[in-house]
Amino acid sequence: MGVDSVARRRTVAESPGGPGVSNERPEVWDERMLIKMMKAKIHRAVVTKADLDYEGSIGIDCGLLDVSGILPHEAVHVWDLSNGTRFETYAIPLERGSGEICVNGAAARLVQPGDQVIVASFCWMDETEGRQFQPKVVLVDEQNRVLAGKN
Repeated sequence: MGVDSVARRRTVAESPGGPGVSNERPEVWDERMLIKMMKAKIHRAVVTKADLDYEGSIGIDCGLLDVSGILPHEAVHVWDLSNGTRFETYAIPLERGSGEICVNGAAARLVQPGDQVIVASFCWMDETEGRQFQPKVVLVDEQNRVLAGKN
């Protein structure tokens, strides 16, 4: 019997998280396994510029990087809420307080100034750490300013 069959046999009564949620590990779980967790996200940022001729990356106001915990040159996923495109790149710091979000290089073809995006970073940790970890979520307004009391 495969892992999928074992997972399907679990009942709702065994699942403290509710229907379809199980806190039990599959039989093949190994304590050395790591899980990918969202580390941080900047939610509903507005793209201010798209620069096709730059070498790549997404430039982000360094104040937003600091608040979110996303490091310069850290890999990030970018999800465009305006058109549904998704891509991965790396973050570079832009002037603090500028409110700039600039998508560079080939990815500039995937966005337009004014598009709303989510910028997210991820990290790997073991299950015990993952159950304790809380990602940093930064909500911003239309000028990419941190919303007070919402983060």
